[in-house]
Amino acid sequence: MYSNFHVSLPCKDINKTIQFYTQELGIEIGRNNSEWVDFNLYGCQLTFVLAEDFKFQYPFYVLDNEKLPSFHFGVILESEEWEDLHDKINRWSTDTIVKKTFFEDKNGEQSSFFVIDPNGYHIEFKTFKEHDEIFM
Repeated sequence: MYSNFHVSLPCKDINKTIQFYTQELGIEIGRNNSEWVDFNLYGCQLTFVLAEDFKFQYPFYVLDNEKLPSFHFGVILESEEWEDLHDKINRWSTDTIVKKTFFEDKNGEQSSFFVIDPNGYHIEFKTFKEHDEIFM
């Protein structure tokens, strides 16, 4: 079965959002106008729609002694691509949460890092030691 994920989120500034995703993350832009924009986030459609002031209030949670945002989205990448992206982002970002390995030496071992976009969204990039353990 061929399927892709789609999510649409409000944004504060279309131009800053486009700049961040295209120039900082290197994500391909899709259809867009002055009120919304689509991005190809590793084969998934990520849409931002210009909105009036909005606010998400969400708590953090703790996993392996690391404070993580409960509201976030992201992608799972192959290890080499994940490492390359982490290195690229750390050249310009001071807001990157340091990469961390969770469930080390256990089923579902994964490494992860987060960045924050201009709208305040936390984006998680993760890779699994064993790809077939993503849902286990």
